[in-house]
Amino acid sequence: MKISNIKTYGSWRDVADSARTTIGLETGEGEPSTNWKYRMLLAEHSPIRRLSFNWTWYDLKYWISVHFVRHKFGIEHWVKSQRPDRSETIDRDNSPQSNLINHECLANAQAIINISRKRLCSCAARETRLAWISFLKELRKTEPVLFDACVPDCIYRGWCYEYNSCGYHLTPAFRFQLTKYRMDINARQP
Repeated sequence: MKISNIKTYGSWRDVADSARTTIGLETGEGEPSTNWKYRMLLAEHSPIRRLSFNWTWYDLKYWISVHFVRHKFGIEHWVKSQRPDRSETIDRDNSPQSNLINHECLANAQAIINISRKRLCSCAARETRLAWISFLKELRKTEPVLFDACVPDCIYRGWCYEYNSCGYHLTPAFRFQLTKYRMDINARQP
C-alpha cells in the first residue's frame, strides 16, 4: 500500500479569517502562529473545517477500505468499483476481501481528528491502524500541527470507553501521553 502526495485545499489564513468573522473582525494578514493553529485544532472550532486534504491510498486491501468508508462526516470517499462492467474484477461473488483497490479521500481537519480517535486506537484492526498511520506520516510533512492534534480516543477523552478495552489506559505509558497531551493544550499560548 502506498499513498499519493497530499493536496491541501484552503489555508490557515482562511481558517483565521473565518475565526475573525465569528468574532466580528475584518480579515487579517499573514500566517497565524503555530500556537494559535494548535489551540484552534484542539478547541475544534468550526473554522478548522476550512482546511481540507485530498489523498489516495493505492493497493489498499478492500476490507481495510471498508473500515474507512464507515467515516462519513467531513470526508468524501471514492473507491474503485468492483462492478464487472466497470472493472476487470472477476465474479463479485468470488472476489476476496483482500483484493487491492484504490481509495481516494477528501477530508477536512475536523474529520481527520475524528478518524484518528478511532483508527489510532489499539482496538482498531492492525492493518487499518497502519494505513491511517501511513496517511498521518505523510500529512505530518506539510501539517505537523494537525498531526500533533491526532490522538487515539483514550488520550482525547482521558479514559477508555471501548466495550472491550485493550487496557492501555491502565499503563504508565498512557499516563505519560495523556499528561503530555493535556500539558500541550495549555502550554501553547497564542
